[in-house]
Amino acid sequence: MSTDQELKELVKQKYSEIALQDKETNQASCCGSGCCSAEVYNIMSEDYSKMEGYNPDADLGLGCGLPTQFARIKKGDTVIDLGSGAGNDCFIARQETGETGKVIGIDFTPAMIEKARANAEKLNYNNVEFRQGDIEKMPVTANVADVIVSNCVLNLVPNKDGVLKEVFRVLKPGGHFSISDIVLEGDLPPIIQQAAEMYAGCVSGAIQKKSYLELINSNGFVNITLQKEKAIFIPDDILSNYLPQNEISQFRNSNTGIYSITVYAEKPQASACCAPGCCD
Repeated sequence: MSTDQELKELVKQKYSEIALQDKETNQASCCGSGCCSAEVYNIMSEDYSKMEGYNPDADLGLGCGLPTQFARIKKGDTVIDLGSGAGNDCFIARQETGETGKVIGIDFTPAMIEKARANAEKLNYNNVEFRQGDIEKMPVTANVADVIVSNCVLNLVPNKDGVLKEVFRVLKPGGHFSISDIVLEGDLPPIIQQAAEMYAGCVSGAIQKKSYLELINSNGFVNITLQKEKAIFIPDDILSNYLPQNEISQFRNSNTGIYSITVYAEKPQASACCAPGCCD
């Protein structure tokens, strides 16, 4: 398809366009709107509007779940949101962690960071900050986060193993994450797998569900729990950009499934033998 750097530039360009669009005309936004059809939107996103701390200016409809609803955030926690966009999950998390906690949003796209910072300023939040950076190399120190959340972002990153290693590094011992993402069961048609637009639309960058969960396990996380799962239906008007009608029918009748999952996992507590001075 493309090199990792080319994929990153594709994502940055597409999400810059979304950040600069007016909310009312943001019907071509990627994950939330299917990316490929200006007439179809929010095919993956879920309704945040009933959650405390919700700010409509920060909701671009780009998610595929409600990770902050499942994240078990406590007062005073330090929370990091990977791929924070305009700040939607950060502001929900801030409601949970309160004034004594801290929320850090990390996003790859400068235009998204600018939008999120403007939203935080309007809300007068002094314990929410946004940092531009690559989540494969997070601009934060080790062992700093109680909770990490992310909403429909890892599928956009070529090196998912690298991101999970960074999540492990940044979480405190005993800390946990709740991540919503897109995964597959079965194989996508090759033309969809190779389409740049479907990568930016959070579909062709997704990996097999079994591989996704195994990757979490292999990076040392424990108590891995599938908190929510839902099937994603891609409308025919999007699929028709890539497949003739007979192949759309074949795809519908195949065993391939596209799913939004929300996964919880913990970084193990430091063992007693690794107390200061014990392992010298």
